[in-house]
Amino acid sequence: MHIAIAGNIGAGKTTLTQLLAKHYKWDMLQEAVDNNPYLFDFYKDMQRWSFNLQIFFLNSRFEQLLEIRRSGRNVIQDRTIYEDANIFAPNLHAMGLMTTRDFENYTRLFNNMDASIVPPDLMIYLRARVENLVDQIAERGRDYETSISIDYLKRLNERYEAWIDTYDKGKLLIVDIDDNRFHKEPEDLGTIIHAIDAEIHGLFPSENGKGAKVGVVRKKR
Repeated sequence: MHIAIAGNIGAGKTTLTQLLAKHYKWDMLQEAVDNNPYLFDFYKDMQRWSFNLQIFFLNSRFEQLLEIRRSGRNVIQDRTIYEDANIFAPNLHAMGLMTTRDFENYTRLFNNMDASIVPPDLMIYLRARVENLVDQIAERGRDYETSISIDYLKRLNERYEAWIDTYDKGKLLIVDIDDNRFHKEPEDLGTIIHAIDAEIHGLFPSENGKGAKVGVVRKKR
């Protein structure tokens, strides 16, 4: 079983990955942040380092997918290769921070990878307003994220919504983190776990087929 967590910067992907891995006692594959040789430089000079950073992330996540397939273990994955290719790289290109030559080269490389990878059994998308993303980024206090602009987050959010609206590679669970505060409220985390269990253990999971939306998880009023 492969569950992947998708969402904008500051949405809580790493936190949810850790909480679910602990609950299910599954392996956890986290985003390569601490050992990323380009991330700090990228936030200081996006145009200079955008292509290098995106290639690093693309290769890192491709290696994770190969490891998932080789091992056959149950895995919770923090961010997906599809976000790199459908959101971050196109956004950098649209903002003039990645050249057309580099973007086309990147896209060809991703398309070759995409032909050989298996998508997750369940995609969990963490939806959030930009205001909440800003608050959570400030709360975790990563130095290299202090230069992220609200405009950059807004552009990413718009691309996330457009991508998730057409996602057709497997089952999709949307968690509205403006209402569901799983990182602070155990009851809210339980709501997410219940929705996941209904898919992987339930007698009546959602309809089979690519793009089947499991549901939108919000805090119960």
